[in-house]
Amino acid sequence: MQYRKLGDTGLEVSTLSYGASSLGSVFREINEEEGIRAVHKAVELGINYIDVSPYYGLTKAETVLGKAIMNIPRDKFILSTKAGRYGENEFDFSYARIMNSVEESMARLHTDYIDMLLLHDIEFGDFNQIITEAIPALQKLKEQGKIRFYGVSGLPLSVFERMLKHVDLDVILSYCHYSLNDTSLSHLLPLLTKRKVGLINASPISMGLLSNRPVPDWHPAGEEIKQACKKAAEFCRSQGEDISKLAIQYSIADQRIPTTLVSTASVENVEKNIRWAAEPINSSLLKEVLRILEPVHNQSWAINQESKEGNNFENNRL
Repeated sequence: MQYRKLGDTGLEVSTLSYGASSLGSVFREINEEEGIRAVHKAVELGINYIDVSPYYGLTKAETVLGKAIMNIPRDKFILSTKAGRYGENEFDFSYARIMNSVEESMARLHTDYIDMLLLHDIEFGDFNQIITEAIPALQKLKEQGKIRFYGVSGLPLSVFERMLKHVDLDVILSYCHYSLNDTSLSHLLPLLTKRKVGLINASPISMGLLSNRPVPDWHPAGEEIKQACKKAAEFCRSQGEDISKLAIQYSIADQRIPTTLVSTASVENVEKNIRWAAEPINSSLLKEVLRILEPVHNQSWAINQESKEGNNFENNRL
Protein backbone atom coordinates (compact mmCIF):
# COMPACT_ATOMS: atom_id res chain seq x y z
CA MET A 1 0.00 0.00 0.00
CA GLN A 2 1.24 3.49 -0.84
CA TYR A 3 0.67 6.52 1.38
CA ARG A 4 0.45 10.21 0.50
CA LYS A 5 0.36 13.45 2.44
CA LEU A 6 -3.08 14.94 3.01
CA GLY A 7 -2.73 18.67 2.46
CA ASP A 8 -1.20 20.50 5.40
CA THR A 9 -2.70 18.17 8.04
CA GLY A 10 0.49 16.21 8.61
CA LEU A 11 -1.50 13.01 8.02
CA GLU A 12 -0.30 10.36 5.59
CA VAL A 13 -3.23 8.42 4.16
CA SER A 14 -3.35 5.22 2.17
CA THR A 15 -3.97 5.85 -1.52
CA LEU A 16 -6.91 3.45 -1.29
CA SER A 17 -9.14 4.15 1.70
CA TYR A 18 -12.21 2.51 3.21
CA GLY A 19 -15.64 4.04 2.76
CA ALA A 20 -17.96 2.64 5.42
CA SER A 21 -21.27 3.55 3.77
CA SER A 22 -21.77 -0.10 2.81
CA LEU A 23 -21.89 -0.98 6.50
CA GLY A 24 -25.17 0.92 6.64
CA SER A 25 -26.74 -1.41 4.04
CA VAL A 26 -27.10 1.51 1.66
CA PHE A 27 -26.34 -0.66 -1.40
CA ARG A 28 -27.52 -4.07 -0.17
CA GLU A 29 -28.51 -5.65 3.10
CA ILE A 30 -25.27 -6.69 4.76
CA ASN A 31 -24.22 -9.35 7.19
CA GLU A 32 -22.92 -7.32 10.14
CA GLU A 33 -20.23 -9.83 11.04
CA GLU A 34 -18.90 -9.87 7.48
CA GLY A 35 -18.90 -6.07 7.48
CA ILE A 36 -16.81 -6.06 10.66
CA ARG A 37 -14.39 -8.57 9.14
CA ALA A 38 -14.13 -6.38 6.03
CA VAL A 39 -12.99 -3.43 8.15
CA HIS A 40 -10.47 -5.61 9.96
CA LYS A 41 -9.13 -6.96 6.67
CA ALA A 42 -8.80 -3.45 5.22
CA VAL A 43 -6.69 -2.27 8.17
CA GLU A 44 -4.70 -5.51 8.21
CA LEU A 45 -3.77 -5.01 4.54
CA GLY A 46 -2.61 -1.44 4.96
CA ILE A 47 -5.62 0.82 4.60
CA ASN A 48 -5.31 3.44 7.32
CA TYR A 49 -8.16 5.85 6.56
CA ILE A 50 -11.84 5.09 7.19
CA ASP A 51 -14.76 7.42 6.41
CA VAL A 52 -18.35 7.19 7.62
CA SER A 53 -21.41 9.35 8.36
CA PRO A 54 -24.48 9.22 10.59
CA TYR A 55 -26.51 9.51 7.38
CA TYR A 56 -25.36 6.14 6.06
CA GLY A 57 -28.02 3.66 7.05
CA LEU A 58 -29.46 6.26 9.45
CA THR A 59 -26.62 5.68 11.99
CA LYS A 60 -26.27 1.95 11.20
CA ALA A 61 -22.90 2.41 9.44
CA GLU A 62 -21.43 4.27 12.40
CA THR A 63 -22.81 1.66 14.79
CA VAL A 64 -21.34 -1.29 12.87
CA LEU A 65 -18.06 0.51 12.30
CA GLY A 66 -17.88 1.28 16.01
CA LYS A 67 -18.05 -2.42 16.76
CA ALA A 68 -15.39 -3.12 14.15
CA ILE A 69 -12.83 -0.62 15.44
CA MET A 70 -13.32 -1.28 19.15
CA ASN A 71 -10.53 -3.86 19.11
CA ILE A 72 -8.17 -2.02 16.75
CA PRO A 73 -5.55 0.25 18.35
CA ARG A 74 -6.71 3.84 17.75
CA ASP A 75 -3.37 4.88 16.29
CA LYS A 76 -3.72 2.28 13.52
CA PHE A 77 -6.36 4.22 11.59
CA ILE A 78 -7.47 7.72 10.68
CA LEU A 79 -11.20 8.25 11.15
CA SER A 80 -13.54 10.75 9.58
CA THR A 81 -17.26 11.17 10.01
CA LYS A 82 -19.72 13.83 9.03
CA ALA A 83 -22.41 16.11 10.40
CA GLY A 84 -25.27 18.13 8.98
CA ARG A 85 -27.07 15.43 7.02
CA TYR A 86 -29.14 12.86 8.87
CA GLY A 87 -31.73 11.59 6.38
CA GLU A 88 -32.70 11.68 2.73
CA ASN A 89 -34.13 15.16 3.18
CA GLU A 90 -33.02 15.91 6.72
CA PHE A 91 -30.34 18.57 7.03
CA ASP A 92 -29.36 20.64 10.05
CA PHE A 93 -26.22 22.78 9.97
CA SER A 94 -27.00 24.73 13.14
CA TYR A 95 -24.28 25.24 15.75
CA ALA A 96 -26.09 23.21 18.40
CA ARG A 97 -26.82 20.27 16.09
CA ILE A 98 -23.24 20.02 14.87
CA MET A 99 -21.94 20.05 18.45
CA ASN A 100 -24.41 17.36 19.53
CA SER A 101 -23.87 15.32 16.39
CA VAL A 102 -20.19 14.83 17.16
CA GLU A 103 -20.95 13.58 20.66
CA GLU A 104 -23.46 11.11 19.22
CA SER A 105 -21.01 9.92 16.57
CA MET A 106 -18.19 9.45 19.07
CA ALA A 107 -20.50 7.36 21.27
CA ARG A 108 -21.49 5.12 18.34
CA LEU A 109 -17.87 4.85 17.19
CA HIS A 110 -16.50 4.19 20.70
CA THR A 111 -13.84 6.88 20.37
CA ASP A 112 -13.09 10.09 22.23
CA TYR A 113 -11.95 12.02 19.17
CA ILE A 114 -12.54 12.21 15.43
CA ASP A 115 -9.57 12.81 13.15
CA MET A 116 -11.59 14.68 10.52
CA LEU A 117 -15.15 16.01 10.67
CA LEU A 118 -16.87 16.97 7.43
CA LEU A 119 -20.06 18.95 6.90
CA HIS A 120 -22.07 16.52 4.79
CA ASP A 121 -23.47 17.55 1.38
CA ILE A 122 -23.35 21.25 2.03
CA GLU A 123 -25.05 22.14 -1.25
CA PHE A 124 -28.36 21.32 0.46
CA GLY A 125 -27.73 23.62 3.39
CA ASP A 126 -28.24 27.33 3.89
CA PHE A 127 -24.92 28.99 3.04
CA ASN A 128 -25.32 31.75 5.63
CA GLN A 129 -25.98 29.19 8.36
CA ILE A 130 -23.01 27.08 7.31
CA ILE A 131 -20.70 30.09 7.50
CA THR A 132 -22.10 31.63 10.70
CA GLU A 133 -22.98 28.48 12.69
CA ALA A 134 -21.56 25.24 11.29
CA ILE A 135 -18.01 26.49 10.67
CA PRO A 136 -17.77 28.10 14.14
CA ALA A 137 -18.96 24.77 15.59
CA LEU A 138 -16.15 22.96 13.77
CA GLN A 139 -13.64 25.51 15.00
CA LYS A 140 -14.86 25.08 18.57
CA LEU A 141 -14.68 21.28 18.34
CA LYS A 142 -11.13 21.51 17.06
CA GLU A 143 -10.25 23.86 19.91
CA GLN A 144 -11.72 21.36 22.38
CA GLY A 145 -9.68 18.51 20.90
CA LYS A 146 -12.74 16.50 19.91
CA ILE A 147 -11.76 16.74 16.26
CA ARG A 148 -8.30 17.21 14.79
CA PHE A 149 -9.26 18.65 11.38
CA TYR A 150 -12.39 19.77 9.58
CA GLY A 151 -13.82 20.33 6.13
CA VAL A 152 -16.83 19.91 3.87
CA SER A 153 -18.20 17.42 1.37
CA GLY A 154 -20.48 17.84 -1.61
CA LEU A 155 -21.13 16.94 -5.23
CA PRO A 156 -20.89 20.24 -7.18
CA LEU A 157 -17.29 21.43 -7.32
CA SER A 158 -18.52 25.02 -7.16
CA VAL A 159 -19.40 24.60 -3.47
CA PHE A 160 -15.74 24.13 -2.58
CA GLU A 161 -14.64 27.19 -4.51
CA ARG A 162 -17.29 29.26 -2.82
CA MET A 163 -16.50 28.02 0.67
CA LEU A 164 -12.78 28.67 0.24
CA LYS A 165 -13.51 32.31 -0.60
CA HIS A 166 -14.85 32.74 2.94
CA VAL A 167 -13.14 30.21 5.23
CA ASP A 168 -10.00 28.14 5.66
CA LEU A 169 -10.57 24.40 5.49
CA ASP A 170 -8.26 21.53 6.39
CA VAL A 171 -9.81 19.03 3.97
CA ILE A 172 -12.56 18.55 1.41
CA LEU A 173 -14.29 15.39 0.21
CA SER A 174 -15.37 15.31 -3.43
CA TYR A 175 -17.11 12.39 -5.10
CA CYS A 176 -17.75 11.29 -8.70
CA HIS A 177 -15.40 13.91 -10.15
CA TYR A 178 -12.21 11.93 -10.55
CA SER A 179 -13.01 8.75 -12.40
CA LEU A 180 -12.83 7.35 -15.92
CA ASN A 181 -15.82 9.35 -17.09
CA ASP A 182 -15.23 12.59 -15.17
CA THR A 183 -11.93 14.24 -14.23
CA SER A 184 -13.31 17.72 -13.64
CA LEU A 185 -11.84 17.63 -10.13
CA SER A 186 -8.50 18.38 -11.82
CA HIS A 187 -9.60 21.98 -12.32
CA LEU A 188 -9.85 22.43 -8.55
CA LEU A 189 -6.41 21.05 -7.74
CA PRO A 190 -4.42 24.29 -8.18
CA LEU A 191 -6.69 26.07 -5.69
CA LEU A 192 -6.45 23.24 -3.17
CA THR A 193 -2.66 23.18 -3.52
CA LYS A 194 -2.45 26.94 -3.06
CA ARG A 195 -4.64 26.81 0.04
CA LYS A 196 -2.92 23.64 1.35
CA VAL A 197 -6.26 21.83 1.59
CA GLY A 198 -6.23 18.04 1.81
CA LEU A 199 -8.26 16.27 -0.88
CA ILE A 200 -10.31 13.14 -0.35
CA ASN A 201 -11.63 11.61 -3.57
CA ALA A 202 -14.61 9.26 -3.40
CA SER A 203 -16.60 6.94 -5.63
CA PRO A 204 -14.13 6.05 -8.40
CA ILE A 205 -16.81 3.83 -9.93
CA SER A 206 -19.20 6.80 -10.13
CA MET A 207 -21.80 5.39 -7.73
CA GLY A 208 -22.05 2.16 -9.72
CA LEU A 209 -21.82 3.44 -13.30
CA LEU A 210 -18.40 1.86 -13.81
CA SER A 211 -19.13 -1.70 -12.77
CA ASN A 212 -20.56 -4.94 -14.09
CA ARG A 213 -23.63 -4.68 -11.88
CA PRO A 214 -26.85 -3.09 -13.17
CA VAL A 215 -26.93 0.65 -12.53
CA PRO A 216 -29.18 1.37 -9.53
CA ASP A 217 -32.61 2.78 -10.39
CA TRP A 218 -31.94 5.78 -8.14
CA HIS A 219 -28.79 6.80 -10.00
CA PRO A 220 -29.24 10.45 -11.12
CA ALA A 221 -27.04 10.28 -14.23
CA GLY A 222 -28.65 10.95 -17.59
CA GLU A 223 -29.29 8.16 -20.08
CA GLU A 224 -26.41 9.20 -22.35
CA ILE A 225 -23.92 8.85 -19.48
CA LYS A 226 -25.39 5.51 -18.41
CA GLN A 227 -25.23 4.09 -21.94
CA ALA A 228 -21.65 5.24 -22.49
CA CYS A 229 -20.54 3.67 -19.21
CA LYS A 230 -22.42 0.48 -20.06
CA LYS A 231 -20.65 0.33 -23.42
CA ALA A 232 -17.28 0.81 -21.72
CA ALA A 233 -18.04 -1.93 -19.19
CA GLU A 234 -19.08 -4.31 -21.97
CA PHE A 235 -15.85 -3.61 -23.83
CA CYS A 236 -13.82 -4.40 -20.72
CA ARG A 237 -15.70 -7.68 -20.28
CA SER A 238 -15.01 -8.58 -23.92
CA GLN A 239 -11.30 -8.20 -23.10
CA GLY A 240 -11.60 -10.34 -19.98
CA GLU A 241 -11.25 -7.29 -17.73
CA ASP A 242 -13.39 -5.64 -15.04
CA ILE A 243 -14.08 -1.94 -15.53
CA SER A 244 -14.19 -1.46 -11.75
CA LYS A 245 -10.56 -2.56 -11.58
CA LEU A 246 -9.59 -0.07 -14.26
CA ALA A 247 -11.59 2.69 -12.55
CA ILE A 248 -9.92 2.17 -9.17
CA GLN A 249 -6.46 1.97 -10.72
CA TYR A 250 -7.09 5.13 -12.74
CA SER A 251 -8.24 7.15 -9.73
CA ILE A 252 -5.32 6.25 -7.49
CA ALA A 253 -2.67 6.59 -10.22
CA ASP A 254 -2.67 10.40 -10.10
CA GLN A 255 -0.12 11.48 -7.49
CA ARG A 256 -2.10 14.69 -6.92
CA ILE A 257 -4.99 12.67 -5.43
CA PRO A 258 -3.93 11.72 -1.88
CA THR A 259 -6.59 9.09 -1.28
CA THR A 260 -9.63 7.52 -2.93
CA LEU A 261 -12.50 6.06 -0.92
CA VAL A 262 -14.03 2.77 -2.02
CA SER A 263 -16.93 1.25 -0.09
CA THR A 264 -17.62 -2.44 0.44
CA ALA A 265 -18.81 -4.68 3.23
CA SER A 266 -17.22 -7.76 1.66
CA VAL A 267 -13.88 -9.23 2.76
CA GLU A 268 -13.42 -10.64 -0.73
CA ASN A 269 -13.94 -7.22 -2.31
CA VAL A 270 -11.55 -5.55 0.12
CA GLU A 271 -8.84 -8.04 -0.80
CA LYS A 272 -9.61 -7.69 -4.50
CA ASN A 273 -9.57 -3.88 -4.45
CA ILE A 274 -6.23 -3.80 -2.64
CA ARG A 275 -4.79 -6.36 -5.06
CA TRP A 276 -6.02 -4.32 -8.03
CA ALA A 277 -4.48 -1.16 -6.58
CA ALA A 278 -1.06 -2.83 -6.54
CA GLU A 279 -1.22 -4.10 -10.14
CA PRO A 280 -0.04 -2.09 -13.17
CA ILE A 281 -2.77 -0.47 -15.22
CA ASN A 282 -3.58 -1.89 -18.67
CA SER A 283 -2.68 1.15 -20.76
CA SER A 284 -4.17 -0.10 -24.04
CA LEU A 285 -7.44 -0.96 -22.32
CA LEU A 286 -7.47 2.43 -20.62
CA LYS A 287 -6.94 4.23 -23.92
CA GLU A 288 -9.93 2.52 -25.54
CA VAL A 289 -12.20 2.99 -22.51
CA LEU A 290 -11.39 6.71 -22.39
CA ARG A 291 -12.21 6.88 -26.12
CA ILE A 292 -15.59 5.25 -25.53
CA LEU A 293 -16.35 7.65 -22.67
CA GLU A 294 -15.10 10.78 -24.44
CA PRO A 295 -18.62 11.90 -25.60
CA VAL A 296 -19.75 12.17 -21.96
CA HIS A 297 -16.44 13.22 -20.42
CA ASN A 298 -16.94 15.57 -17.44
CA GLN A 299 -20.72 15.44 -17.75
CA SER A 300 -22.25 15.33 -14.30
CA TRP A 301 -25.77 15.37 -12.90
CA ALA A 302 -27.93 17.25 -10.44
CA ILE A 303 -29.46 15.68 -7.35
CA ASN A 304 -32.83 17.34 -6.91
CA GLN A 305 -33.12 17.56 -3.17
CA GLU A 306 -33.67 20.52 -0.93
CA SER A 307 -33.08 21.15 2.71
CA LYS A 308 -36.04 21.12 5.02
CA GLU A 309 -36.12 24.92 5.06
CA GLY A 310 -36.49 24.95 1.28
CA ASN A 311 -33.24 26.89 0.92
CA ASN A 312 -30.07 25.64 -0.69
CA PHE A 313 -26.44 26.56 -0.75
CA GLU A 314 -26.47 28.41 -4.06
CA ASN A 315 -29.51 30.57 -3.34
CA ASN A 316 -28.02 32.25 -0.28
CA ARG A 317 -25.32 34.82 -0.83
CA LEU A 318 -23.03 36.60 1.58
